[in-house]
Amino acid sequence: MDAEQLRECAHKMVDFVADYYKNIENFPVLSQVQPGYLRELLPDSAPTHPESLQDVLNDVQAKILPGVTHWQSPDYFAYFPSNSSIAGFLGEMLSAGINMVGFSWITSPAATELEMIVLDWLAKALKLPDEFLSTGKGGGVIQGTACEAVLVVLLAARDRVLRKVGKDAVGKLVVYSSDQTHSALQKACQIGGIHPENCQVLETDPSTDHALAPESLSQAISQDIASGLIPFFLCATVGTTSSTAVDPLLALGNITKTNGMWFHVDAAYAGSACICPEFRHYIDGVEEADSFNMNAHKWFLTNFDCSALWIKDRSALIQSLSTNPEFLKNKASEGNTVVDYKDWQIPLGRRFRSLKLWMVLRLYGLENLQAYIRNHIELAKTFEELVKQDPRFEVAAPRKFSLVCFRLLPPQNKEDRANKLNHDLLDSVNSTGKIFISHTVLSGKYVLRFAVGAPLTEKRHIVAAWKVLQEKASALLRIL
Repeated sequence: MDAEQLRECAHKMVDFVADYYKNIENFPVLSQVQPGYLRELLPDSAPTHPESLQDVLNDVQAKILPGVTHWQSPDYFAYFPSNSSIAGFLGEMLSAGINMVGFSWITSPAATELEMIVLDWLAKALKLPDEFLSTGKGGGVIQGTACEAVLVVLLAARDRVLRKVGKDAVGKLVVYSSDQTHSALQKACQIGGIHPENCQVLETDPSTDHALAPESLSQAISQDIASGLIPFFLCATVGTTSSTAVDPLLALGNITKTNGMWFHVDAAYAGSACICPEFRHYIDGVEEADSFNMNAHKWFLTNFDCSALWIKDRSALIQSLSTNPEFLKNKASEGNTVVDYKDWQIPLGRRFRSLKLWMVLRLYGLENLQAYIRNHIELAKTFEELVKQDPRFEVAAPRKFSLVCFRLLPPQNKEDRANKLNHDLLDSVNSTGKIFISHTVLSGKYVLRFAVGAPLTEKRHIVAAWKVLQEKASALLRIL
């Protein structure tokens, strides 16, 4: 393909994507197809001869889009958002066009240096401690997801403690979290060789808004030390998946420091909100953390994937993850004058992801990004008020950001019917295709989640979604 062919095809693709966004409200939010639908529509082998781009786009329209759940729909309220934006899309396009593999500085110096700079920018916007900046012993790195972020810091923490106590002690290492912590930590422990019985999941309850109680952590650590075990890692969360609970970072950090543990803070969702001064207090205590993570691809208008991880001591990551085969040796790396991000992550290869984050920060600016976050939180407040005004419903957990947890109350307060009632309401609402919501379980109660965060969502979408929920609730209550 020459430059002119690229120009022609790229224009067609941009037109297709623009039309997709223009008409996105016309699609069912949650795909309504049945498993295996696509195999019946596509050939069972690849074409021998080339086909036209228009034919491919026609098939995307007719066959692929019906099987898409539309995360960018303004009526998408299910999982935490996966933001797309013009700036993010253009950055992704440029990254794909350049198509370099920036695993070390020498493979593309700009890719490494821009990532260092742009993550310093974001760290400063979040008012993270200076130890997390690249100008010191720490620095930031873009991982694919928060799952990768927690894995690499867990491995670094594991290896750090094993260098002190001996590699044979791996069976004594203990990891701590609350029962609201993302399942990514469990997977990281499985990969990192932490024994399942040494993964301490501490129970939370409504008395702390489902945040991890420092007393619970201290007690668990004391018991494990008395049993001859080695506490070495705590994952705290700012904005848990189920209810956006916020763990008390300062108190937890003091406990981990006393016990020589690695303290990781997962702010994958809510970290974006902390660029707003009025929400920054939710990460007070981050100065005690060894590592901090937020997903710019969730709520920061940066197309997936772009998970920002900061670490105070980059040598811990490098010692755990570095490899240096002959074919990768070069003068810059051997002179220790550059950062080689291959030693901060699991894979060798990496894309030029910092381009899109750089473009988002430049084309929107922090002021507009703050306004974007605040708007979603105001929309969530609107939905919360609608729930409170209907006595058939209750808000099931305090709203801190743009997630509202709520449920339909059972008639005559028959709690034994409540979970099935809300399960049925979820299915009934999602089957309409008009909106898409999700659920969780808090203290045994089946709770519905309404997460505001799609870029195109306006107040009219909130009001329309509530109308759907009310109508389906009325229908269910009539048949009970």
